[in-house]
Amino acid sequence: MPLEICIDSPASARAAHLGGADRVELCDNLPDGGTTPSLGMIEAVRAAFPGRLMVIIRPRGGDFLFDADETDAMLRDIRHARAAGADGVVIGCLCADGTIDRDACARLLEAAGPLDVTFHRAFDMSRDLPEALEAVAALGIRRILTSGGAPDVPAGLATIARLVQQAGDRLSIMPGGGVTPANLGDIVRATGVRDIHLSARSARPSPMRHRNETCFMGDYTRGREYEIKTADPAKVRAARAALDAALR
Repeated sequence: MPLEICIDSPASARAAHLGGADRVELCDNLPDGGTTPSLGMIEAVRAAFPGRLMVIIRPRGGDFLFDADETDAMLRDIRHARAAGADGVVIGCLCADGTIDRDACARLLEAAGPLDVTFHRAFDMSRDLPEALEAVAALGIRRILTSGGAPDVPAGLATIARLVQQAGDRLSIMPGGGVTPANLGDIVRATGVRDIHLSARSARPSPMRHRNETCFMGDYTRGREYEIKTADPAKVRAARAALDAALR
């Protein structure tokens, strides 16, 4: 059963590998839910991580209703990710009424070609999760990342278990959001999922000696300007051990 770690840097990619991760999802801008990383970052992570590399394709934070220019940017980003050696992409588009935007997703799938594809947590923001699952399955996407439409996986556990039953062998329901090494085993046992996703991060202080404590670069960094979060090999190893124990 694959263990997927959500990362945003080569340092986290190396930590995921050291901890025993099978797959990583590379994102930029994690505090906003993840957006498309730069081509340089994709190439650097590809060099650092020997396992399977998934790249999120999302042009901005906020909702998942994308206009023509944003869709064009995603098509370009998929082509760049393929050329940079990604094994797969993570996509998701909604219509204004909260249904899956099948036309936009079909265009992204065509650009992805033979790449592995996950439907990201746009799924959680759809109007009806069982309906959305059927739409994603009809597109031929093999995996959905979800918290069960809840703030985190523990809160959405019952819904996730129902989605697993509905999906059957057509696609994999992958819990993500609030998964930790401590609760991972219980989540797997309670739902019967075949994939699991977590960030397994720890914070470390910046090595900067000079600090301007009166200035910050964005809303998310207020009070944390000199804190760096990366995947923690010890937490990844703990997640790997918890997963192996749950499967025994």
